[in-house]
Amino acid sequence: MKKNLIVTILLVGIMLASCKKDEVVSSDVAFMAMLSGAEEVPAVSTTASGMLDGVYNKDTKILTYTITYSGISPTAWHIHKGAKGTTGGVVFNFGSTFTSPFKSATVALTADQEADLMAGNYYVNIHSAKSASGEIRGQLMKQ
Repeated sequence: MKKNLIVTILLVGIMLASCKKDEVVSSDVAFMAMLSGAEEVPAVSTTASGMLDGVYNKDTKILTYTITYSGISPTAWHIHKGAKGTTGGVVFNFGSTFTSPFKSATVALTADQEADLMAGNYYVNIHSAKSASGEIRGQLMKQ
């Protein structure tokens, strides 16, 4: 009787272990940035807002994204290098055509750029005539 119980327990364990689904490892990493005047350095009083929704592919090294915004007439927009609460230089310029939603992608990132992206050291900044240094900003964060 004891032998039957041990065999039954072993069989149930084997069955449960074989039911485990294969894990699929994705090369995609989701990123998001919520843009507001409060995130600017120094903070800006505005009703404008925006969002970047993106996916970084670790194989191709390309960040694809969609930017939406409202309440602002952009004069420039970019991804800058800088930790939250600091300012930094432009890394990727989105051009001079301002539409919402705006869909685009970066060129393949270098190893240093990938490290900065993964570490949260990039932010999106939308500039306007009202605030030439930036009216709304949001840090790119992994989701």
